[in-house]
Amino acid sequence: MKVKLLSYTPNGERLIASAAKLCYSPVGVSQIEKGLDDEKVERFLKTLMDLGHESPIEHVSFTFGVEGVSRTLTHQLVRHRIASYSQQSQRYVKLDQFEYIIPPSIAEDEKAKELFIEAMERDQKYYDEISDILFNKYFDKYIKEGMKEKEARLKAEKESIEDARYVFPNACETKIVFTMNARTLLNFFRLRCCNRAQWEIRQLAIEMLKIVKKTYPTLFKNAGPGCLRGPCPEGAMTCGKIKEVREKFNNL
Repeated sequence: MKVKLLSYTPNGERLIASAAKLCYSPVGVSQIEKGLDDEKVERFLKTLMDLGHESPIEHVSFTFGVEGVSRTLTHQLVRHRIASYSQQSQRYVKLDQFEYIIPPSIAEDEKAKELFIEAMERDQKYYDEISDILFNKYFDKYIKEGMKEKEARLKAEKESIEDARYVFPNACETKIVFTMNARTLLNFFRLRCCNRAQWEIRQLAIEMLKIVKKTYPTLFKNAGPGCLRGPCPEGAMTCGKIKEVREKFNNL
């Protein structure tokens, strides 16, 4: 898994403090940044978090580039709807040899790993064969319709992989760029850093959290799973390791 912060709102913590200042004081927009030193910015952010007034932090956004993850992960990721996503398309990109993610529980078992890799190789074989069958079918059709060879070839290849991709598994590696504002990120961390989150998206969430903590330490000081600053929100389904979880994320 590779996680890279591609872009983020500059001077984000100061921007949030300025927006918050406008909410709680009679100043105009030309004066909201006046007198905002580092100490006051930190105080404004702490007050916002303590009050639960999170709307001002929506002014700051982060864009991540991620690769080496599975479609299982991205199917979960896009459920976080207040975000923007751009994912590598299997409809337009032909995969001559697709990469795949092996879950740790399978990788550590010799027989399970052998069967898993065999299934991946078989999927690639069937994808190639189906693509070829459909390509020939569409190419012949377009030539008979009077289409030029180059155009017929391009159109046939696109349509052949469009349907052949259905044989690919959830393990298929993918690449994605996405943008979230800081409020969405806090919610994402609360849910996906939890021990009960699926292992791969939890790994992604933790890597993202490490990055944004370095970028804006005050804003994300208390970020992490929901049990960091209160009781476990999972109730009877708790992992029962709240002490270990708090120690881990407080030292992240």
